[in-house]
Amino acid sequence: MKVRAKRKSKMKLLAFYLLSGSAAMFMQAPAYADAPGQESSESSGASYAQPEDWTTQIQGSATIFTSPEKNLNLAVVDIAAAPDARTAATKAWSAYKTDMEERGVRLVTKNAPGDGWDERVSITYETSPNEKKVVSALAMRKDNAWTVMIIDGADATANKRSAAISIMQQSLRPDGYKVESFAGKTAHKLTPERIETIRQFVADSARTLDVPGIGIALIDQGKVVWQGGVGVRALGSPEPVDENTKFMVASNTKGMATLLLSTLADEGKLGWDDPVTSLYPAFRLGSDETTKSTLVRHLVCACTGLPRKDYAFILADKGAPATDTFRQLAESYPTSDFGELFQYNNLMASAAGYLGGALVYPKMELGAAFDRAMEERIFKPLSMVNTTFDHDKAMNGNWARPHGLSVDGAVEVIPNDFNFTVDPHRPAGGVWSTAADMAHYVQLELSKGLTPDGKRLVSEENLLERRKRGVPVGENSWYGMGLFEKISSGIPVVTHGGTLLGYHSNFFVLPEANIGAVILTNSDGGAAMIGPFFRRLMEVLYDGKPEATDEIAAAAQRIKAQNAKRRTELTVPGDAAVLGNLASKYVSPGIGTITVTDRDGTKWVKAGFIEGPISTKVNPDGSISIVSTAPGAIGLTALVGQADGARTLTVRDAQDEYVYTEVR
Repeated sequence: MKVRAKRKSKMKLLAFYLLSGSAAMFMQAPAYADAPGQESSESSGASYAQPEDWTTQIQGSATIFTSPEKNLNLAVVDIAAAPDARTAATKAWSAYKTDMEERGVRLVTKNAPGDGWDERVSITYETSPNEKKVVSALAMRKDNAWTVMIIDGADATANKRSAAISIMQQSLRPDGYKVESFAGKTAHKLTPERIETIRQFVADSARTLDVPGIGIALIDQGKVVWQGGVGVRALGSPEPVDENTKFMVASNTKGMATLLLSTLADEGKLGWDDPVTSLYPAFRLGSDETTKSTLVRHLVCACTGLPRKDYAFILADKGAPATDTFRQLAESYPTSDFGELFQYNNLMASAAGYLGGALVYPKMELGAAFDRAMEERIFKPLSMVNTTFDHDKAMNGNWARPHGLSVDGAVEVIPNDFNFTVDPHRPAGGVWSTAADMAHYVQLELSKGLTPDGKRLVSEENLLERRKRGVPVGENSWYGMGLFEKISSGIPVVTHGGTLLGYHSNFFVLPEANIGAVILTNSDGGAAMIGPFFRRLMEVLYDGKPEATDEIAAAAQRIKAQNAKRRTELTVPGDAAVLGNLASKYVSPGIGTITVTDRDGTKWVKAGFIEGPISTKVNPDGSISIVSTAPGAIGLTALVGQADGARTLTVRDAQDEYVYTEVR
């Protein structure tokens, strides 16, 4: 049956907010509604929100959406019957692209059932670095029929248009399925029995995901009803995690930094619609037009069109000052129109925090001014006594060590050196905190500007300004000023997360229920716990369908399969011929250096804040990459090459390429 696209009233969400001066934010509209600015489509097996401004083509059982760049396709294909997910995906590819050349399957992993599907399976396909492509399929079964969503095209465009992909994927459900909704229901109280249910879920999940330690806080009706920990601060140590154990909370810093701006807005030291250059004349972006258009609110709206460029500071040599944020921004160019798309940019968020610090203490160095402003205006009034940007202070006494997987899949304690990469840009993600301190921050959000002892820290107006809906991020979800806002099963939620090497964290605020939660983890495996933790909280509060435990089990299997596949692709230690032909030093102008050295008979690579022993990988097209294999989820993959007679290493993220040339 052909897709029948049913027109809904379309709202030019981004244009409206930019013209009205409202902040761009992340929130979900009611789960039973279509995402703003989207059309609703149906096929014989599924319904979904199709991406706006993409072209549509019907080809038999396949409905194909092509991005405005014309180099990325999303396809939804109905398969009447198939014995398994791989067969369904193979049939879907044949319907989508009859002349497609054979491409090997890289990995097949099962997701937990949900959203009306009896089975959900993710399939990734072999690609080589020089293709710069993403090729994947998501096969979903209801009864005997399958629906397959295909992603096929340019990796850069998929990254840039991740929100459109997320909206379509998250809204893809069996035709006629009614989304679970708790709208209008009163949340249960967090009684001791319900608290124990949540605590036990966290403990069980920690064992399943091999997460050594977790800090938790639960808030009900504005009061902390439980805070504490599960597990240990470090593998091999008996020291337990408690509510005062310090973790790096990474991008949760953003909401605190915009809270600083809110206090300055209260005092009239800035306006959300002030041009940034009127307050900080040195502010520049690579595009003059974007520079002039950037207001204070846009520094943290993820809506200016600037792409994520984390590698630019991850690969940078150590010792950069806070002003490096502004140097890098001056060299950054938008890849989408202003206000068009969600593109998360840490440098812009960093600039927002430094702007706030400079307005409070204009005669101080930028980093010191920000640190002092946050301490005096945010942390002290909220009694966040263990929250700091000072690594020496944090990494002393009661602190959780980061953990990650080795190349062979074992959980290990890892050095924290990599995480110092955020220091020059710390307003975007450099703070340390505890479950107890984060609970105070959540209490402020719940009370709309009051400290836990009832004093007004910030006006309700300027606190809520940070939550106004802006660029869509996923189905019923938007980004604001350092905060996400969404509607989950009909319930409004304000949230943000944080990710660094070996640290993953999140807080959740349910304003209508006056309930909040904090979770801090000390292992890369903790990333897989965040979503299920929130789901379990909702199950306990609203008697939701029991899905969280299955999500944890599926995540554990997925992590195991991904790590095992990665190991089979690597030669450890690296191929001797490849390693022997590497130069000892490579340079990329404006980025930094890559060095290759011998350590105890092992070749070792260092690139900015990444270092580790070198493995090699033969890509599907025969090209060779070197791969750092120190424990942890963040490493270096560099394509070995040659240009103008010189040896090169090329490092890529989704939208940028960094070419290093040997130093002779």
